[in-house]
Amino acid sequence: MNKPITTPAQLGEIIRKARKAQRLRQDDLAGTAGASHVFVMEVERGKPTVQLGKVLDLLRELGIRLFADVPESVATQPAAKRSRKPHE
Repeated sequence: MNKPITTPAQLGEIIRKARKAQRLRQDDLAGTAGASHVFVMEVERGKPTVQLGKVLDLLRELGIRLFADVPESVATQPAAKRSRKPHE
């Protein structure tokens, strides 16, 4: 099922529901994802400043795949080359 997510709270709700459906405690999910139970609690409550990489780890542990619905014009552009100098 695809569900649009526009807020951290919506993503947190999905994570909480998936965790509960799998009968996992917050500390169990945290342990398998390499995070703390406080982090899982913050994500589930919709804290907007959590680390994205760790959120992706939680999603992966729960079997949730995250997709970006990008405009065709963006999807067909060649990848930009990285500059060695910052802010270029």
